[in-house]
Amino acid sequence: MERKRYKSITRRFPRCFFRNRKGDDPSQLSQISDGCEEDADFSSESPEMIPSTGTNELRVFVGTWNVAGRSPVGSLAVDLEDWLNLRDEADVYVLGFQEIVPLKAATVIGAEDPTEAMNWNLLIGKKLNDKYGYPWLTPMIHPVTNENDHCGVFVDPETPDSTKDQHKIQFEQQNQRSRYKLLASKKMVGVFISVWMRKELVKRYDVSGVKVCSVACGIMGYLGNKGSVSVSLSIGGTSFCFIAAHLASGEKKGDEGRRNFQVSEIFKRTSFPRLQEDRDKLHPLTILGHDHIFWFGDLNYRLYLEDNLARQLIKHQDWRSLQKFDQLQRELEHGGVFQGWKEGNIEFAPTYKYSSYNCNRYSGGIPSRAGEKQRTPAWCDRILWYGEGVRQLSYFRSESKFSDHRPVSALFSTKIQVKSDNISWPASGTTQVNEIASEEATTTLLSLILKEERASPTHMLTCISDR
Repeated sequence: MERKRYKSITRRFPRCFFRNRKGDDPSQLSQISDGCEEDADFSSESPEMIPSTGTNELRVFVGTWNVAGRSPVGSLAVDLEDWLNLRDEADVYVLGFQEIVPLKAATVIGAEDPTEAMNWNLLIGKKLNDKYGYPWLTPMIHPVTNENDHCGVFVDPETPDSTKDQHKIQFEQQNQRSRYKLLASKKMVGVFISVWMRKELVKRYDVSGVKVCSVACGIMGYLGNKGSVSVSLSIGGTSFCFIAAHLASGEKKGDEGRRNFQVSEIFKRTSFPRLQEDRDKLHPLTILGHDHIFWFGDLNYRLYLEDNLARQLIKHQDWRSLQKFDQLQRELEHGGVFQGWKEGNIEFAPTYKYSSYNCNRYSGGIPSRAGEKQRTPAWCDRILWYGEGVRQLSYFRSESKFSDHRPVSALFSTKIQVKSDNISWPASGTTQVNEIASEEATTTLLSLILKEERASPTHMLTCISDR
């Protein structure tokens, strides 16, 4: 039945559409000649007419940190280097933050202030580029995102524009000197995402379709104290989606239901609409339309366990026993909102809640201290992924005492589709792997077509994430 459906669909597309391999999304149409014949015989295609493709490895670092409303300071540089694990260089750095501003009425309801996001980007850029001998000499004091849109295309500071002021010119000169380039950055109240890539790989792999989207699902379901900011982009012939989220807090019975509902809302309301700039590149419209997906942040899932028992297991570092009571683990394994997603083995202590800044003691417990919140320690800060061709190399927490959360990071090896002329230019530490079977490519293509057919015009043209 599926074969018949596939044949029916293929008649409505030019034969060049089907030259993509598994892992390609329709954005790769731009790599194919426009000389397509609608009624040509697909079976008689000459092998010479099919573009040669292969796969390369791309090392992706993903990190998450709830900074408890504190501004970045110079003394944070050492902590940041530890979190970024710069001893083991990655090709792409994706950093998600929560509470980069205090969650007060003025910041939640008022206009967005890009100051703290720019300060964090400055510190990140300085740390990444100074480490490898490319010092940043000038401050970054101009916004680098389109803060007027909840969803849309990322505004690249290097884009030529006659209205650039001196500050943007300074940033452009600074970015040209750097080893890592800022690809995308987006802030919504306290949730913030920043994506960096080795500059020589941006052109080599023809990075395209960089878009951002925010989904506010906090107070009343539509305020930005909780929610997500996401980035969509294509590297070579492979699409990536990064979702930095801050979900509902609370350890009372039923609070996990609010978190699950917010996850469902983020899936439903995140959209990357097609834009005029896309031309004939059909980039994914939704989260699950991407090849490689990473969801990370202060997800706030807690433990189904009494406080004193949890603390006993933590004292004995019995992480495996403790994980049996983890709420997110149940969502991953028992048909929950993250069914089918993956997470690496957790071999570190719970990351929340510490008593205060510069403290290694969990908040609460017996005896409790005056004015201290009673919170059962939990792994609130997590990194998940979805899709084939992703292998986790490390998963750990850092020991910065900057906030009441400990930062978490993971390093991944991902496979990306590249054209034949790129195969001899691998990312750092890469080796090529063989092309996958064409039958699998057919299945992937069919699923993409069916998804596109189900996508409504409203989703293609607009985003209602923050209504």
